[in-house]
Amino acid sequence: MKDATITAGYVHRSIENLMMQRTYHKNVFLAERVCGICSVVHTSVFCDTVEKLFGVKLPERAAYLRVINLELERLHSHTLWLSLMAHAAGYHEGLLSTLKGREVVMELQEIVSGNRVNCATNVIGGAKKDLTEKKIRAIKERMPELKNLCEHVSGWLRDGGPVAPHIEGVGILETKKAISFGAVGPVARGSGVKQDVRLVDPYAAYKELDFQICVEDGCDVLARTRVRAREIVESVRLIERALEDLPDTPIRAELPPPFPGEWVGRIEAPRGELVYYIRSDGSMIPERVKIRTPTFANMPPLRQMLVGEKEENVQKVIESIDPCISCTDR
Repeated sequence: MKDATITAGYVHRSIENLMMQRTYHKNVFLAERVCGICSVVHTSVFCDTVEKLFGVKLPERAAYLRVINLELERLHSHTLWLSLMAHAAGYHEGLLSTLKGREVVMELQEIVSGNRVNCATNVIGGAKKDLTEKKIRAIKERMPELKNLCEHVSGWLRDGGPVAPHIEGVGILETKKAISFGAVGPVARGSGVKQDVRLVDPYAAYKELDFQICVEDGCDVLARTRVRAREIVESVRLIERALEDLPDTPIRAELPPPFPGEWVGRIEAPRGELVYYIRSDGSMIPERVKIRTPTFANMPPLRQMLVGEKEENVQKVIESIDPCISCTDR
C-alpha cells in the first residue's frame, strides 16, 4: 500500500453540544452513551473532571469502587478485542473461546451494577451503587475463571502458536514514530512507549494499588496484542487487590455549588488516554465540554502503519488500534 487516507467525524451525534444544554448531573447519563463498551470510562472521567473543577474530594471507598468497575470494563473491552483479533488471524477457535470467557466478565458487571452494558455506577462526588459482602464473595468466586481465560489467551500468542505467526511483523510502528504521531494506550505501549495515565497522572485509587505497565518492543500487531493480553492479567490482579483493601467509608461526597473555572481531566481507557475539557461559568450547566477520544489520537499512527503494508494485512492493522467509531463520531 503506497498511501492511506483516514476520514472521520461525518456522523455528528451532537453529544458535546447536548452537554452544554443539560446540568452536570444529567450529563453523567449522556457521557455514558458516548460509547457502550467504555461507558464506565466516560462517566468516570466526566465525574473526575467535574470533581476536580469544583474541589470535591472523592471518598476512599468510592475511589476503590471506580477502580473495580474500570478494570472490569477493561477486561470486557480487551477480551472482545482479543476475540476479534483471533478471528482476523484466522483462529476461529480463539474467537469462540475468548467470547465465552468474556461472558464471565459481563456476568460480573451485572453482579456489580445490575447491567451488562451501561453500568451506571458513577455519580459526581462518588458511586451510585455499593458492593455488599454477598456481591464481593460472588466476584471472588469467579476470579479463577478469569485467570484461566488469561492463560488461554497467552497460550495462543506464544511464538509458534496459532495466532502469533500471522500477525508478527505486520503493521510496524517504530517507537520514534509512535511518540511523534501521538499514539496512546496499547498502540503506544506496543511500540515500547511506557505511558499509562493510571501511573503518570493517577486518579481514583490507582495510587494505592500496585500494578505493572505492560510494554512490548515488537512495534507490530503481535506486540499490541500481547500488551492487551498482559493487561487483562493486571486487571484481574487490580480487582482482587481493590476488593481486599476496600475501605469502610461513605460512597458519596456532598457537592458545593458550581463556580467559574476550567479543568482538563484524563483517564486511561482500554484504548488509551481519554481527555475531557470542562469550562464552568458558575451555573449548573457547563459552558463548554470537549472530548478527545483515544481512537482519534491513534488515527495518525494508524496511517503510518498502513503505508507500505500488504493489502491482505489491512484488516489486522486496523483492528490493532481497536477503533471505536462511536467514540470518534460524536
